[in-house]
Amino acid sequence: MKKLYVKPDRSRLEIDWTTARPAVFPNLKPTSTAISLRVPARVLSRLKVKAHRRGMPYQSYMKHILAEAAE
Repeated sequence: MKKLYVKPDRSRLEIDWTTARPAVFPNLKPTSTAISLRVPARVLSRLKVKAHRRGMPYQSYMKHILAEAAE
């Protein structure tokens, strides 16, 4: 009897990387996760002032600060 659904195992074949090209995915968007964070009102108001001086929304400014701190 012939096995109809068995395919050859290609996971062990060598890959020719000489023809590989970098992939570009222009429609992908970075993922983000919503969080809840309690911040003292005084700190939040200072962040809003600093964000306004930079001409950006305060939440974007907070993300910028967190990203720099995580580096």
